[in-house]
Amino acid sequence: MAVSKTKDKLVDVARQLFAKMGVENTTMNDIALASKKGRRTLYTYFKSKEDIYMAVVESELDILSDMMAAVAVKDISPDDKMLEIIYTRLDAVKEVVYRNGTLRANFFRDIWRVEKVRKKFDAKEVALFKTVLAEGKEKGVFQIDDLDMTANLIHYCVKGIEVPYICGKIGENLSSHTRKEYVKNIVYGALRRIENNK
Repeated sequence: MAVSKTKDKLVDVARQLFAKMGVENTTMNDIALASKKGRRTLYTYFKSKEDIYMAVVESELDILSDMMAAVAVKDISPDDKMLEIIYTRLDAVKEVVYRNGTLRANFFRDIWRVEKVRKKFDAKEVALFKTVLAEGKEKGVFQIDDLDMTANLIHYCVKGIEVPYICGKIGENLSSHTRKEYVKNIVYGALRRIENNK
């Protein structure tokens, strides 16, 4: 338990320093000093600053996964649930990137490096989409022939609009309500939502 707490503390301190000073300007020594742990302790858990940066990204993705899972168990209709999961995901990623200030530049510049860490998150997301789609199919809300393919398509569609959404390039001149209506039409159209249920 103490091992996990120490590692979590190091990741949290690194997250704060990266956000404040930037990844490039933060040294392993800075992290050790700010966490009140010796460099030796830091190097016990992380071989390099790259390792701790990836741990910060993974930790943020774990938090996002938990937020999306919380939506998936809500007692709401599967179609509303799907939209809420998508917006929770997009808004949370946008908030993380902006909250972390200088991490924003790193996120976009290091997108391929971040992709390696995202594999576990992506697999969880696809599984979550599949669960909600199966619920919708079972309740007669969606007409879906292939749950795996549909879950993967939704995952890649949402992932594809992530960067433009963060940058404010999607619907920047639209109200939040209008933007949500566009997304609703696209998602429901793709899922062939059965209209007599709504």
